[in-house]
Amino acid sequence: MFYDYPIFFERNRVYRVYKGGKLFSGLFGDEPEDGNYPEEWIASDVHAVQEKSAGPHEGVSKIKGEDLYLDEAIEKYKTEIIGNRSEWGILTKALDSAIRLPMQAHPDKAFSKKYFNSNHGKEESWIVLDTRPGAKVFYEFKDGVTIDEFSAAIDKSENDAGVMETLVKSMPVKKGDVIFIPGKMVHAIGAGCLMLEVQEPSDWTVQPERWCGDHRLTDKEMTLGLDRQTALKCFDVNMRYPHPQKPITEKNEDGVLYESLIDERNTKEFIVHRITLKDGKYDMNLPGSVYIVIEGEAEITGDGYEKEVKKGDYFVISAAAEGKYSISGNAQIIECWKK
Repeated sequence: MFYDYPIFFERNRVYRVYKGGKLFSGLFGDEPEDGNYPEEWIASDVHAVQEKSAGPHEGVSKIKGEDLYLDEAIEKYKTEIIGNRSEWGILTKALDSAIRLPMQAHPDKAFSKKYFNSNHGKEESWIVLDTRPGAKVFYEFKDGVTIDEFSAAIDKSENDAGVMETLVKSMPVKKGDVIFIPGKMVHAIGAGCLMLEVQEPSDWTVQPERWCGDHRLTDKEMTLGLDRQTALKCFDVNMRYPHPQKPITEKNEDGVLYESLIDERNTKEFIVHRITLKDGKYDMNLPGSVYIVIEGEAEITGDGYEKEVKKGDYFVISAAAEGKYSISGNAQIIECWKK
């Protein structure tokens, strides 16, 4: 069966109201142009939240060579794909922003449960893969900003596209930076950032700023149907978080550098590792894990199987394939796993 081997997927670019995607040319080999499909959802069983949905599978990954989407596959072959876990439990994206996204926050679990009847918040992490000149991100309110000031800025944003930037801290980013965004933290990805985003499996975003580039957000796009007072509860103006943390080296031998990027220092929801191979070989033993090649070329081998992979390729090792496959070569790979 397909789950006995590394699982590959059809490409899965998702519509968003912001523009981007030009830097996908260097990652996936796509045409170098910006448009409204600036995100690639990787091994996703999550439906995208859009005001106008493109259909029941929007955002969900289709398994290559099978007439089957990942959510359907997990429902049908749950034990074989995710083992004893209760759910897939993770969402991985590549995204490239040509403009600054609206100032926003994602709910924590308690907020999601109360207002969206969902068991998932949206803690997320960013691994910067590439940048355009002047790339930066925004997160944390500046000291002393109140929720009333933030509310007033929502009204001002109708005619002042820069008002939100006066309330929120920013910092430049470069390739290799790792940033964690907890629920209720104000943030925005600035123009010029190609990122791998690993997060809880939801698409909840409260973004109470009127404009996203030249797109005027509707009230529903801003607050997901919540009234303003309720929506503002998704923001903690006092929340502070350290600047990008350093990876922890867990292994560095035999041509394999294995680093922990996101772990229990940040979240109980997921882990993110970076594997750097220099004529090295790594055994892929995490059941139901996602792998994304971000640099170089490598080969997957095991159980009579051989497949070349290169920058931009991504795949899943199911529970049924646990311990059967290795990846070797000269490459850098991101490994994501639901804890």
